[in-house]
Amino acid sequence: MHNKAESEAPVALKTWGGVVPRHVGIIMDGNGRWAAARGLPRFEGHRRGVEAVRRSVRAAIELGIEIITIYSFSSENWRRPAEEVAFLMGLLKRFIRNDLADLHRNGVRVRILGERAGLAPDIAALLVEAEALTRENRKLTLVVAFNYGARHEIATAARLLAQRVRDGEIDPDSIDEGALEAELGTRGLPDPDLIIRTSGEQRLSNFLMWQAAYAELVFLPVLWPDFDRAAFEQALQEYASRERRFGGLADASSKTAS
Repeated sequence: MHNKAESEAPVALKTWGGVVPRHVGIIMDGNGRWAAARGLPRFEGHRRGVEAVRRSVRAAIELGIEIITIYSFSSENWRRPAEEVAFLMGLLKRFIRNDLADLHRNGVRVRILGERAGLAPDIAALLVEAEALTRENRKLTLVVAFNYGARHEIATAARLLAQRVRDGEIDPDSIDEGALEAELGTRGLPDPDLIIRTSGEQRLSNFLMWQAAYAELVFLPVLWPDFDRAAFEQALQEYASRERRFGGLADASSKTAS
């Protein structure tokens, strides 16, 4: 099921004989391996990864993509060494402080996806500021999955529905896919059409597991700090070559479904 988008956006642009995906999710993987291959500390890989985020936002705007969701920090990433976690938090703060005005000027709406309870007050405040400043922008929605895990998101939605049943607000028989989707952090957004993962790894790693039910998955060997416009277009080319059936049969005018 696809949710109604929050904005009334134009029909996706045509490219490479196909349609540009409306919503692209990106699992940004390979910062550490990029640094190790060059004899650099992991921190440098993460810093270069932020530059790749900037390139991706620019490319998404130019290509006519409406929404990109980036997996910036998973709920499991807290298990990393404390020094690395502290560096990643510092990167996030610098990115918001240094890039927020530019994102706003370019019509980018920032939306945060993930658990905020327990975050440091300064980080929580920056997340609120980023969303508040850019709320009315419509050129591109940049969803930042921060302190996010799909299993936790689904469990939280189920708990909220259970509480509503307990309080007599809804009948359990009325709970369907739409009811659960309405409790997810992505409510109001369309499901991703395409999910890109860099570094050659081929798994979702607890990213948008409900929303990705019918997403096309493209795995690229490029490490995230090297992800650029050409790599983005390579993923879009692969997407354009796919036939999306959402569980149905192929169109009669196309090749026969197997």
